[in-house]
Amino acid sequence: MKYVLAAIAGIWMADGLALLVAPRFVIARVREALALSPALLRWEGVAVCLGLLLLWGAAGLHYEPLWMVTGLAMVLKGIFLAFGPEQLRTNVLQWCLQREDVDYRFWGLALCTLALLLLQALGWLGRE
Repeated sequence: MKYVLAAIAGIWMADGLALLVAPRFVIARVREALALSPALLRWEGVAVCLGLLLLWGAAGLHYEPLWMVTGLAMVLKGIFLAFGPEQLRTNVLQWCLQREDVDYRFWGLALCTLALLLLQALGWLGRE
């Protein structure tokens, strides 16, 4: 389970660094991908699964309330994007994809922070 949680941290770190370094490029690629294949939102099932794994696997780790809230947010976001009302989902996605670069950089910083905290909680960074 530690390796699955470390993989989640790796995904967060990769996404976070991409948003920190080149937010405009990343969001442009997301817009293009959604325009070409709106069915990409079905990948949100992966977010639901990873959120459930985070909820289950983070029991007993440091910062446990943070992992419970984060896992629940992943599950709810995934369910909303996969099964939410089409018009509301479209409006939310449009709003999210029209932010300023600095907003994406803050999200990137938050993702990097979550990744480092999870790796530290797993004992992979620093001392326990």
